[in-house]
Amino acid sequence: MATVILARHGRTAANASGVLAGRSPGVRLDDVGVRQAEDAAARLSGLPLAAAVTSPLERCKDTAAILLRGTGVRPRVERGLTECDYGEWTGRPMKELVKEDLWKVVQAHPAGVQFPGGETMADMSARAIRAIRSWDARVGEASGDDSVWLAVAHGDVIKAILADALGVHLDAFQRIVVDPASLSVVRYTPQRSYVLAMNTGEGSLAHLARQAEAPDEKLGGGAGASVA
Repeated sequence: MATVILARHGRTAANASGVLAGRSPGVRLDDVGVRQAEDAAARLSGLPLAAAVTSPLERCKDTAAILLRGTGVRPRVERGLTECDYGEWTGRPMKELVKEDLWKVVQAHPAGVQFPGGETMADMSARAIRAIRSWDARVGEASGDDSVWLAVAHGDVIKAILADALGVHLDAFQRIVVDPASLSVVRYTPQRSYVLAMNTGEGSLAHLARQAEAPDEKLGGGAGASVA
């Protein structure tokens, strides 16, 4: 199996103003979001990417274009990574949504939530995990188990993928933080998944090119990534 870098899109005006953008069309990166994506791209310098996929929404496609600039890799659109369908909550200010009775359920029991007129958190989680695991198997088969690839998606989507990789229930995914333009890293193996990084905002990831094998079961945490 391969190693996937999960990148959240950079900041948007909706993020900055506290609006739940959801699947609203035309939501693009703001100036801060562009700079965040450029900083994240610098962290990938020197790391050959075998493939890349992105949510179909503009903010993710914009981020993917920046992250992949000069790499020769063209991202494929993966609808399984699109934002959760928040239904009637889409486009509403967060300061209003926190007053809804459902808000408390979203925070405490997201696995049981269905957004009015939208999808369930469980369905969002299932489709995103299925998409990532399917692409990981395809990339590993095509490019080898030491290959690294990129997936650009949304905060809740990445949190759900990380919760699965950590082996925790979806109800615990609100404990995971995924900032705009942050990079998280997961390596899947036939035995288990390994979370190599979560919500990172600085530092080169070029060492992943040398991490051909997954961490083993050594006590004490092992020796870490090899150094040049």
